Amino acid sequence: MAEHDHDAARARDAERLRKLEARLGKKAGAKLPSRGEEHFSQANLAWRMVTELVAGLGIGFMIGYGLDYLTGLRPVFMVVFVLLGLAAGIKTMMRTAKDIGKPPGPPGDDKGE
Repeated sequence: MAEHDHDAARARDAERLRKLEARLGKKAGAKLPSRGEEHFSQANLAWRMVTELVAGLGIGFMIGYGLDYLTGLRPVFMVVFVLLGLAAGIKTMMRTAKDIGKPPGPPGDDKGE
């Protein structure tokens, strides 16, 4: 008799657990990002774009300065490569800006692009 009561209690507990999991699943699926999280994400994207531009300028400056140092032509290569670095930084920024409006795909869906 005690075993029958124990089995009935386990069945009730299992049913209650299934209902609880279903309710938790609904709550977890309905969670929207807060305004603070959205703002933080936009700030990260803005800093990423600034960093890309500065990196392009910095790399162009270093390559140009190094070539000027090796060849003895002081400002020629530096000016050329700073402008190339600026163009590369702007191109990368524009690519990042274009990706901002796209909805994110499932995790691991990059396909190497």
